[in-house]
Amino acid sequence: MGWGEAVQLSTLDLAIVIAYLIGIFVLAQWVSREKGGHQKDAKDYFLAGKSLPWWAIGASLIAANISAEQIIGMSGSGYALGLAIASYEWMAALTLLIVGKFCLPIFLRNGIYTMPQFLEQRYGNSIRTLMGVFWLGLYVFVNLTSILWLGSIAVARVTGMDQGLSLALLGGFALLYQLYGGLKAVALTDIVQVTLLVLGGLLIAGLSLDRISDGAGVVAGFQKLYATHPGHFQMILTPDNPFYKDLPGLSVLLGGMWIMNISYWGFNQYIIQRALAAKDLQEAQKGMVFAAFLKLLMPVIVVLPGIAAVMLAPGLEKPDQAYPSMMALLPSGVLGLVFAALIAAIVASLASKINSVATIVTLDFYAKARPQADQARLVRVGRIAAIIAIALAILTARPLLGSFDQGFQYIQEYTGFFTPGIVVIFLLGLFWRRANQAGALAAAIGSFGLSIVLKLAWPSLPFIDRVGLVFLLALALAVVISLLTPKAPGSDLIRTDDVGYATTASFNVASLGVVAILVALYATFW
Repeated sequence: MGWGEAVQLSTLDLAIVIAYLIGIFVLAQWVSREKGGHQKDAKDYFLAGKSLPWWAIGASLIAANISAEQIIGMSGSGYALGLAIASYEWMAALTLLIVGKFCLPIFLRNGIYTMPQFLEQRYGNSIRTLMGVFWLGLYVFVNLTSILWLGSIAVARVTGMDQGLSLALLGGFALLYQLYGGLKAVALTDIVQVTLLVLGGLLIAGLSLDRISDGAGVVAGFQKLYATHPGHFQMILTPDNPFYKDLPGLSVLLGGMWIMNISYWGFNQYIIQRALAAKDLQEAQKGMVFAAFLKLLMPVIVVLPGIAAVMLAPGLEKPDQAYPSMMALLPSGVLGLVFAALIAAIVASLASKINSVATIVTLDFYAKARPQADQARLVRVGRIAAIIAIALAILTARPLLGSFDQGFQYIQEYTGFFTPGIVVIFLLGLFWRRANQAGALAAAIGSFGLSIVLKLAWPSLPFIDRVGLVFLLALALAVVISLLTPKAPGSDLIRTDDVGYATTASFNVASLGVVAILVALYATFW
C-alpha cells in the first residue's frame, strides 16, 4: 500500500469504532441525567452544576485542548520542523500551574462563569461586548473550523470517505453528543476520551519506533531516529533553521509564547470553563496540576509519530498527512482502537467549543438582553446557539482552511493578532486597580492594529516575536490611557482584597515535580 492511499479499516476495526461512538453517546446522556423532579437549569447545562471533581477537570482540560488541531496539526509540525513544536505543550504545563495559583482564586472568589462576565464586572459593558463578539468569531471561524477540517482529513484518509461527508458527520455527532447534557456530558466523559487518546497515542508512537528499529524495540527505534535526524530533536532553533520564523530560538522560552499560553490557558472560555465548574478552589487547582502532568506526556503522543514519519513515510504531499500515515502501521483491531481515540479527541474538543459558544451567547448576550427569561428558555437558547455554531463551522471549514499545509500554524498565526491585547486586559484587570475601560479598549484595538501593521511592515519578524512586541506596546498603551482617563465610579465590581494565593502542600510538591521534569527535558534536547 502506498502512503497516499487510504488505510483500510477491517470489519473488526469498524465494529470497535461504532461500539465506541454508541458507548460514548450513551455515557454522555447517562452522566448528565437529572434527578427525578429536577429540571436542567443554566447552571447545570453551562457549568455542570458547579460539581466537577479534580480528575474530571484535568482530563477535560486536556480533552478540550488535544484535538485534531493538536494530533494532526502538531504531528504535521513534528514532521516538518521536529521536536521544537513541543514547546507549545511543555510551556503549557508551566502555564497551567501559574493560572491555577494566581488567576483561579480571583475568578472563583468573584463567582465568575464566563470571561466576558469578568470583563463587564471589572471594566464595564463596552469591553464585554467587544470581546464577547471576538471570542464567538474566534471559536466558530478559527477553532471549530480547524478541528473539523483537520479531523475530516484524518477520517477521510483512514476510511476513504469523502472529506466533505466526514466533516459533516463529525460536526453532527459532536453536536448531538453534548446537546442534551451540556458541560457535564462533555467533562465527565472526557476521562474516557483522554484515557483512550493516551493509550492510542502511545501505541502508535511505540509501533512507529519499533518499525524504525526493524523489531528491535522502542528504545532502539528512538536511538536510530535520533541518530538519523538529530536536527528534528533540537528544542531551540537557530536563525539559520528554515523554520526559525515559526519558533524563533530563545523567544520560545522567554518571549511571545508566554503570551500565547497565558491567553489560552488562563482567559479562554472553553478552557477555563472547566476550572470554573469545580466545586471549590482546591479541587480546581488539583485539576490544573493533573492537566500539567498530562501536558508533559503529550509530545510523545502528538509530536513523536510525526518525527517518526520522516523515516517511515518520506515525501508526503502535506505535513498534516503524517499522523494518518502512521496509522497504516497498526494491526487490525488496534487500528480501530486508535481511530476511535482520534475521533474521541475530535469529538471531545468540538463539543467543548460548541458548549462555550452556547455559554457566551446565552449568558453574556441573551440573558443580558432578556433578564426575565426563565431557566428552561436559557437552556433552549444555548442549544439553538450550538446548532447554528456547528452549521456555520461546517460550511466555512473548507474555504478558510483548505489552502493551508499546517493547520496548527494557521491557528497560532490568526489568534496571535488578538492575543497580546487579551493578556494585557486580563492581567491589568486582575492585578492593577487603576486599569479602566478606556485603557482596556485601547489595548484590544491597539493589539489588532499593531499586529497588522507589523505583519505588513516587518514580514521577516517571527510571529511569536511579533506577539511579544505587540504585548509590550499594548501594555504601555493601556497603562498610559488608564492614567490619563478617569475611572468610572462603580465600574469595578471585582474583589481582590480578600483573595488568598497560598496553595496546599500537595499542589506545591506536584508543581516542583513538573518544573523538575521540564528542566530535565530542555537540558536533554536543547
